[in-house]
Amino acid sequence: MIAQETGASIRKVSRNLEVPRSSVSYKPKTAAPASGKRGPKTEVSDEALLAAIRKVIAESPFHGEGHRKIRARLRAEGIRTGRCRILRLCRLHGLLAPSRAVHTRGNPAHDGTIIEIAPDRTWGTDFTTFMTGEGKGYFFLAIDHCTDEVLGWHVTDHGNRWSALEPIRQAVRRVKGVFEKDVCRGIRLRHDNGSQYVAKDFQGEIRFLGIESSPSYVREPEGNGIAERFMRTLKEQLLWCRHFATIEEARRAVEKFIAAYNDEWLLARHGYRSPSAVRAGFMKAAA
Repeated sequence: MIAQETGASIRKVSRNLEVPRSSVSYKPKTAAPASGKRGPKTEVSDEALLAAIRKVIAESPFHGEGHRKIRARLRAEGIRTGRCRILRLCRLHGLLAPSRAVHTRGNPAHDGTIIEIAPDRTWGTDFTTFMTGEGKGYFFLAIDHCTDEVLGWHVTDHGNRWSALEPIRQAVRRVKGVFEKDVCRGIRLRHDNGSQYVAKDFQGEIRFLGIESSPSYVREPEGNGIAERFMRTLKEQLLWCRHFATIEEARRAVEKFIAAYNDEWLLARHGYRSPSAVRAGFMKAAA
């Protein structure tokens, strides 16, 4: 700076001042004017933002969404603001979702969950039970390990191998459009060691379709983590929240929930996009 102002050379100035040349040529950075706030600049007041947060929470088909998902839904509506600001307002006004207790067993390097980088490489299947006024009901599932999209499901009062096959058949028709020998070659099916899944009829049909059987380890449900995680979501969002008089009533409620889940559930690991949007993105990239 001194050399520029006086017109003298950097070497001459440094020699006269007995300082390194780097000190002579150093140009200090101009401090940016303080704005008083960090994060995305916004003109939305706290009052307006709080009203928008309440609206997003009220209109979401799901309950208990955290502040990160709230932020993603606000951004989809054109409202850009910092995550910490949303967290502050939610905490201040009692809008935070209850946090789930985390239980760990030991210190595993990997929880066993298979996450794929593309759709239709690994599917997961599982089932759960629930009670209705007519007795026990069963919910069977087929889900993609990349997109977390529910590809097939079945609600019934029978928990046998044929019920377990129904969502797999739906998934095949949904993804492949046909049901024939070896149509699903290259897809593996992750499942536990329940009697429905190790049954000869079940294994024989998926083998006919070209699906590779991939059983998880005994007593390690995290090995089928994608399906297990959806089951937890279904229970927390629906099955544990409502009483169903009949199996048919439960079936209609599950149908409605899964439609909303595929189109509107936000996946953090996919940039807060829905399962359907994730698949659409892969299909567009492959076109």
